This record gives sequence, C-alpha cells and structure tokens, in this order.
Amino acid sequence: MARIIAASIDLTKIDKSKINNHKNGSAYYNIDIFIKDEKDQYGNDCAISQSQSKEEREAKDKKVYIGNGKSVWDSDSSQSENKAENINLPF
Repeated sequence: MARIIAASIDLTKIDKSKINNHKNGSAYYNIDIFIKDEKDQYGNDCAISQSQSKEEREAKDKKVYIGNGKSVWDSDSSQSENKAENINLPF
C-alpha cells in the first residue's frame, strides 16, 4: 500500500544536539512517524516525534512530539475518496 502524508514540523521543538552531521557534509535529524487508525479533531492521523536512542527508550523517557500530519492519498482507497488527484508516485 502506498500513502502520501502531508505534515509539518515545529522547528522550535527540534533538539539541535540530535542533528547528526555526516562526513559528506549532510545533516540528518531522525524522526518517528506514527500513523493512527483514528483522526483527531483536526483531521490529523499522523504524529511525528524525534527518534529516541536505545538508552532513552530503556529509561522510558517521554517522547518529544514535534509535528503532525494527515493522509492525503492512499492507494487502497477508491479514487472518489482520495483527496489528491493525478499524483505520480516516485516508486
């Protein structure tokens, strides 16, 4: 199943110490995306948090949520239910 999710991240919530600088000059920030079965009051069905290290998970540190989103296209939905039309998927 393919799905397109439109999301936004609150940049003020990003822990800059978790930005991983690669030797090629790129910088990466690892995130986790949760796709929920139910939509919230705003129509969001996705939550985004910063990834946790193994130590943070074992210590049961609280997740830091940095954004949310909503599914805008789903390959399993009928064409009439899709919110986005004529989308060319890169895969």
